[in-house]
Amino acid sequence: MNNLHNCTKNTDLITRTQGTGKDLVLLHGWGMNSGVFKEFSPLLSDEYSVTVIDLPGFGENHSVAPTDYTIAGLAEILAPVLPANCILAGWSMGGLVAQQLALSMPEKVMGLVTIASSPRFASQQGWPGIEPALLQQFQYELGENFAKTLDRFLAIQTMGCETARKDVKTIKHSVKEYPQPSVETLKASLELLSNEDLRRHVGQIKQPTLRIYGRLDSLVPKTAIDSICQLHPQSDAVVLSGASHAPFISHPKQTADIIKRFVTTRVS
Repeated sequence: MNNLHNCTKNTDLITRTQGTGKDLVLLHGWGMNSGVFKEFSPLLSDEYSVTVIDLPGFGENHSVAPTDYTIAGLAEILAPVLPANCILAGWSMGGLVAQQLALSMPEKVMGLVTIASSPRFASQQGWPGIEPALLQQFQYELGENFAKTLDRFLAIQTMGCETARKDVKTIKHSVKEYPQPSVETLKASLELLSNEDLRRHVGQIKQPTLRIYGRLDSLVPKTAIDSICQLHPQSDAVVLSGASHAPFISHPKQTADIIKRFVTTRVS
C-alpha cells in the first residue's frame, strides 16, 4: 500500500489525497466531514489515488460555502478541485452532490458511485424517503443542541444494523478530528435535503454508475430502490442485506470490493 498523503488547497478548498492510480474522489454526507472515510479510504488507496474533500461549509472547508446553498452551488465550488477523469463517489448528501457533478461536469467525471443516496431525499406522495416533519424537527433542534441532534441523526443512520453501536462510535470519533460546521450551514444543508430533486435529470447521467444501498436503511428505504432504478435504468445497483445508511462503515471491505469490481469492469 502506498502511504503517500498529500494536502492541497485550491480555490479556497482543502483536499487530501492518498495512494496512486486512477483518481477516486469521496464526498461525505450531512453533518459529517471527510474524517468519516478515515478507515475506509485505505481500503481503496492500495489501487487508486483517493481524494477526500470536505463539502463546502464542513470540516476544514467550514469557512467556504456558497451564498445559495444548493447542489448546483456546491457543485460549482467543487468542480475546480476535482481531478480530471475521476471516479466520483458520494455518500448520502454527498451522493446528491456527486450526481449533480456528473450531470454538470461530464468532462471531469468518468464514473459515478452513490452510497446510500437518492436523487430526492424527502418523501412525498408516491416517493419514499425521509419524512419532511423529521427534517423540520432536526432544523429546530439544531439551534437547541447541535451535539444531541447529531447523535440522534447517527442513531437513525445505523438503525437495525448489528454493528450500530460500534458504527456510531467510529463515525463520531473520526469526524471529531475536524472543525464543526456552523449551525447556519447545517440548517442550510437540511433545507437542501428537504428541497432538492434530481429525479427528472438522473436518467441523463451518461457515465457508468453504481448505486450501493443498505437494505436496513431508513433514510433511503428499500422501497425507493426500484423507483430510482426506473429513473436511471442504465445504472448498476447493489443492496447490502445487513447494512443500514453507512455500509462503508458497517461493511467496509465488502463495499470497497464492490467499488473496485465496478471500476475494473465498467469504467475504462
